[in-house]
Amino acid sequence: MTSSVSSLSAQEPTLKQDGVLQDMWLKMLNILEPKVQRSQFVTWFKDTTILGRDGGKLVVGLPLPMSLHWHMEHYCGMTLTAAQECDKTIEQIVYKVDGGLKDNNARSVDILVHFPEVKKRKLPGKQEVKLAEGVVSKILNPRYSLDNFIVGGSNRLAHAACQAVANQPGGKYNPLFLYGGVGLGKTHLLQGTGNAIFRQMPKAAIVYTTSEDFTNQVVEAIRSQKMEKLRYRYRKVDVLIIDDVQFLANKERTQEEFFHTFNALYEDHKQIIISADRPPQELQLEDRLISRFERGMIADISAPDYETRLAILVEKAQEYEIFIDMQVLQFVAEHTTRSVRELEGILMQAVALYELEQRMPTIKSIAEIMRKLNKDTNLEDEDVGFEKQKKRQPTFQEVIECVSRYYSVSVTDMIGPSRVREILVPRQITMLLGKKHLRMSYVNLGEAFSGRDHTTVMNAFNKIEEKLQNDSRLLREVHAIERELGVV
Repeated sequence: MTSSVSSLSAQEPTLKQDGVLQDMWLKMLNILEPKVQRSQFVTWFKDTTILGRDGGKLVVGLPLPMSLHWHMEHYCGMTLTAAQECDKTIEQIVYKVDGGLKDNNARSVDILVHFPEVKKRKLPGKQEVKLAEGVVSKILNPRYSLDNFIVGGSNRLAHAACQAVANQPGGKYNPLFLYGGVGLGKTHLLQGTGNAIFRQMPKAAIVYTTSEDFTNQVVEAIRSQKMEKLRYRYRKVDVLIIDDVQFLANKERTQEEFFHTFNALYEDHKQIIISADRPPQELQLEDRLISRFERGMIADISAPDYETRLAILVEKAQEYEIFIDMQVLQFVAEHTTRSVRELEGILMQAVALYELEQRMPTIKSIAEIMRKLNKDTNLEDEDVGFEKQKKRQPTFQEVIECVSRYYSVSVTDMIGPSRVREILVPRQITMLLGKKHLRMSYVNLGEAFSGRDHTTVMNAFNKIEEKLQNDSRLLREVHAIERELGVV
């Protein structure tokens, strides 16, 4: 049996509708609805119907001309599959634009009536929802789904793991730990997995939060002496998704509460999904937490390769419904290599240029946008491309700020007089990196650290070198900082 999809010419007769075909369309929509993002489903299947049938040909009615190309481009295959699930004799789908369908519930299916959105109680003034008594979650962005996540070599394992978790929450990939740099798609995968689980389990209590918000809840529970209530609330959760877990560093009480929450949910076969900017063994967290993270599935997300970057740009351009010449997209993909977020930012600038000034993006206009957004990029006036950026040595300020972020300690404390271990080790590491990679003298390093004597710096340098020879974890931490600085 040959399957095909096409549009119906204006000369073909309109075929007679009947209740059987309307029922069939409703069954097809029930098959399609779980496979299409909610906002897209409402937008593109509103006021649609089956206009008629002629043997193995099914005529699908669309209310607007702009819908025709979009359906044929994105939904034709799945629509035919849905039709064949209802009736195996269907061989062909054709589309016909019928303006009389718009806002006419007598002729078309009312999407909002037949497919109402399952709403949770939104808290006033906050991007949060209340799932149950005392259980609060950040709102999952409906735009994030596993289906619209562009998969490439840099994220294939992470995406596959999320798919497996969505199909079987609390199964063998529990916990699921994703790690990678900023703007590479961790949040998209976390929320996309949450949305996929919710689609299968509409009544599930799925909590998506950040380590910062979790910490704030613990602090508030301690202040109001309601820690038991906080613990009880989290025991009700079916899926716990926590973003940026590295920020739990140096928060001993919060780590303790998270440890007990983790254990309770894990023992009850509830799914736990965690993200961080580095692998578990490089986190500044308690060993018992790290061991819990390592008992599940660990997947990294690295910077996308050229093909993946180009696929992301093509997908986003279609999403914005703007035609951009493939050569322009190839130019952006070639010269924007740091993150997916950066890619989307440049594309958004191009969309704004088109919408506000009615100027189609060109390589020259995109190059100008990129020159403004990337101050270190070398772009000659007569060129439309960029020279490859040379590897740049970091400044001392960048080194100390990088160490500060990694260990979650302030720069002020690092250059100050404190001698507690939490400050002492990051200070010594900064001195080591300054000497090793910036070739700073002991005198210069002493001046950078509030005028310390050069012998003090020399002593600190020798101590940290000695520690690195005997402490493999500390050595991994230093290597992680060096990678972030781009010096290795």
